[in-house]
Amino acid sequence: MSLSPFEYFLKSLNAYPLLGTSIAKETYIPLDLSIHNTELNAVNVSSSNDLEKFIWNHMRWHNAKAAFGGYLEQRGIYQRSAYFKGNMCQTERSRSPEEERNIHLGLDLWIEANTSIFSPLEGIIHSFKNNTNHGDYGPTIILRHDFDAFQFYTLYGHLSLASIENLEVGENVKQGQQIAALGTAEVNGDYPPHLHFQIIKDIQDYSGDYPGVSNKTDLKFYRQNCADPNLLCRLI
Repeated sequence: MSLSPFEYFLKSLNAYPLLGTSIAKETYIPLDLSIHNTELNAVNVSSSNDLEKFIWNHMRWHNAKAAFGGYLEQRGIYQRSAYFKGNMCQTERSRSPEEERNIHLGLDLWIEANTSIFSPLEGIIHSFKNNTNHGDYGPTIILRHDFDAFQFYTLYGHLSLASIENLEVGENVKQGQQIAALGTAEVNGDYPPHLHFQIIKDIQDYSGDYPGVSNKTDLKFYRQNCADPNLLCRLI
């Protein structure tokens, strides 16, 4: 599939590493959490502890410092939360499988809690919020990036509570500036510690939040509005 002008633009940018420069690129390992990974058949993915053991074992086996992946990955881990069950006004019987949100729209970086997160580009703080639904982002920051060619947004989810203290909307952020640290399962939506990083072309009317998981019905829109983060991060 050919890249859009926006995707070409993202690919041309020289982004600062989200986890900083102290973690070498060769110490990142891909991680597949899709429904197609048969290794997960033996894992209770509804349990944050069991999922964390699987992820850390995967990293230790490959002598990795961080694991990454997840863009457009169809996952089973969201079945544990009613938050992803489509239109909540519908009854269980009337909900279609096409409406269940289980297709991941961002890039996940799995690493221990309290790891520092850095801004890949210069920007300003668009919004921030603690999204407290079960399975949601927890503390979240959204940055706005203004270039001559494009304006777009980046979202950082599953942060520590301290990360959203003392922030101001409109505050300038420098490229490479530490903007946050990762939270624990107690505050990050009940997940093993990780960063959810997402690129958003049109933020619509959202503030401090934006859908990070799509259903099949809406996937065409979200795939166009949320470009592959790896165009910017270039981990593979």
